Amino acid sequence: MQQNKQPARRRLAILAAAAMGAVAMLPGALMAQAGTWPARQLKLVVPFPAGGSTDSVGRLLAAELSKELGQTVVVENKGGANGNIGSDVVAKAEPDGYTLLLSGVGSNAISYAVYQNMPYRNTDFAHISLLATGPNVLVANNEFPGKTFADFIKLARENPGKYTHASSGSGSSGHLAMEMLKQDAKIDLVHVPYKGGAAAITDLIGGRVSVLFLNQDALLPQVASGKVRALAVASAKRNPAYPDTPTVAESGYPGFSAESWFGLSAPAKTPPAVIDRLNQATVKALSSPEIRQKLESVGFVVVGNDPKSFSAFVDVEIAKWGKAAKASGAKLD
Repeated sequence: MQQNKQPARRRLAILAAAAMGAVAMLPGALMAQAGTWPARQLKLVVPFPAGGSTDSVGRLLAAELSKELGQTVVVENKGGANGNIGSDVVAKAEPDGYTLLLSGVGSNAISYAVYQNMPYRNTDFAHISLLATGPNVLVANNEFPGKTFADFIKLARENPGKYTHASSGSGSSGHLAMEMLKQDAKIDLVHVPYKGGAAAITDLIGGRVSVLFLNQDALLPQVASGKVRALAVASAKRNPAYPDTPTVAESGYPGFSAESWFGLSAPAKTPPAVIDRLNQATVKALSSPEIRQKLESVGFVVVGNDPKSFSAFVDVEIAKWGKAAKASGAKLD
């Protein structure tokens, strides 16, 4: 009997050694699941150049996450193609929790509808938390004859094709926000796309275009200084930074919403335990008085929800903006 036990013991020893070797060769994602995450520096990809709203939000979040996770979170700007280049980098990254994306309305909702050759899909991401939202705001130049949102709708209906609406670019949230309003209100305006919001604001102030839909933070200085006139905000509720400006929804178009947003996402197949840890750290980071004050001072509404809620939100956004893009016919290469 002793002789028969020896081969069995030898086989068990071989199997145990093989198992230990397999554990040693586990990819980062599985090692993270084993409880060693985070063991090194993390990278937060901001898919836009430094200096804009997305970059500012990303840097605020990275600083707080570094404190919460006990590891440095560095921001890496990878701009291009309205956020698609940087987003694609994360979509194809190792799902180990060390490469994250500052996701947003453009690259993670609108782009799926307007770009003909998208390098990634929504299923390539694990969404962690919605960080903050901010409405598009409809503003008019000071020479525009209408003083209120109701005036604007009346004038546009009575003069189809007479007035122009600027945007920061074809397929941008501001462009598609107006396309949604045109459908709902049965009005006709001429679209004038610009390469960015700054140029659009300059021409609006100069009276070369009639109205503009743009993010609330970009327009706040011009509205506050009286250089342009706010007609309506495109959020469900009035925005604290624009307390006297009615919403489109309360002005006769219930349910109307066209907001920009920022979120935190990771590559699909990132271990659930890592996603949960990132979510907890993100929600806690967003409770920081410094982050809240900086975001709320320019009209952002801080959220901080769970992965399931954020994923459901993204699905709704993809459907909503896709419908608007289809109606507008906006297509980009």
